[in-house]
Amino acid sequence: MPSSLLGRILLLTLLAMGVAQVVSSVIWVGTFRAQQVEGLVNTTRNLASSAAATAQFFKSLPLEYRHIVLDQLRDMGGSRFFVSLNDKRIEMRALPDSERKQLVTNEVVAVLKSRLGKSINMHVEFVHPDDLRILNTQLPLDALPKSWAHHALTLEPIKPPVLVTQVEVATGEWLYLASLLPAPYVSLDDESIPGQQIVFILVMIGVLFPVLAWLVRRQTRPLHKLARAARDLPLDEHRPPLREQGSAEIVAVTRGFNTMHRRLQNYISDRDQLFRAISHDLKTPITRLRLRADLIDDADLRERLESDLQELELLVKGALQSMKDTDIHENVELVDIDGMLRRMADAYMGDSPRVVVEGGCAAYRGKPLALKRCLGNLVDNAIKYGNAATICVEDSHEQLTIHVRDYGPGIPEAELDRIFEPYYRLGQEHRRGHGLGLGIARNIAQSHGGDLDIANWPGGGLDVTLTLPRH
Repeated sequence: MPSSLLGRILLLTLLAMGVAQVVSSVIWVGTFRAQQVEGLVNTTRNLASSAAATAQFFKSLPLEYRHIVLDQLRDMGGSRFFVSLNDKRIEMRALPDSERKQLVTNEVVAVLKSRLGKSINMHVEFVHPDDLRILNTQLPLDALPKSWAHHALTLEPIKPPVLVTQVEVATGEWLYLASLLPAPYVSLDDESIPGQQIVFILVMIGVLFPVLAWLVRRQTRPLHKLARAARDLPLDEHRPPLREQGSAEIVAVTRGFNTMHRRLQNYISDRDQLFRAISHDLKTPITRLRLRADLIDDADLRERLESDLQELELLVKGALQSMKDTDIHENVELVDIDGMLRRMADAYMGDSPRVVVEGGCAAYRGKPLALKRCLGNLVDNAIKYGNAATICVEDSHEQLTIHVRDYGPGIPEAELDRIFEPYYRLGQEHRRGHGLGLGIARNIAQSHGGDLDIANWPGGGLDVTLTLPRH
């Protein structure tokens, strides 16, 4: 099945149209064949009645007049039948048996017996024109003069079967009657689906399918725009809302998305104002407290108070930095991850490279500054705790995977679950920072639909795996 809604609708519609046309064609052909068989039986019944009347006429003639009448018929151009009187019944190769042939033969025999009597000696068979034999000498049709039989027994360019009826009108005298099946019943075989019906099906599908594809594409186009907007989620206040168009269901979904988009913008705006207010309201009293602490004469008390104020200021700065680094205001665009990693490696270049990048990747759709903060935090931690880092990039159609490996002491297994907690720092030997880097990096990864995993490297050091799905 195609992955897109357009492809699935078109495929199912095409299958439905094909099945409907096949079913309707089968029903039409069945009805057509039934009507054709009915017409063939009625026509054959009339033909058999004429043959019976001809046989009755010749049987009623005196023996010496029968050949005179035959000569007159031939001189006048023949009749519906080719008629002759033979000394015996002529043997010919009959057509292969079929359902229609048996039905028509039985109908002719029934009519002849009802008109001539059940005890009449007769033989009814269908013969191909090339196998037809005439007169006592059993001549082929082509051996006779054109005026004798060709007008009654040929229908160029086709060669329909010939109905040959031989009736014994007297001892040693057989009346020979040969006639073509009248048009349009020129065959005793079951016909397949007419070529016109197949052409009609193909033409109808060829006309309707492009029109249907155009209509479905117009209906699904708003869904594509909605999916793109939901994927990128632009939070620019100046960007207009999505245009509400399409069917009622798509309009309702688009209206709901616009409402959600507006609420997110309001939420982010309120959050910005809240953090600005917190920053302003906390920095001002901290500054006043620091000025007052300078006026305290007790050095020990002044030092403890300044330490508390410094810790409080670090907490405020860490919270503001965390909010800034996980900000979602940024719009989604193509990001050169490969170039970004190379530039980070160049920034740590000294006497020997401290950051090595292995592998490469194609451009990734994401938030550039957020991804730069995420990767920068991972590389900074690797350099800070391991002095060197190796970055391995694995790219595929489904996701982008980046491994950042350092050569430090690693992390105890019991501490791995706490490493993402805010303000958590492993050990006391590294006091710089606020313990927010890995938590910010994981939040950024999760906002892109990915994740961040940490494990100890068997050879020593830490292996941080960043996975970013490509969708």
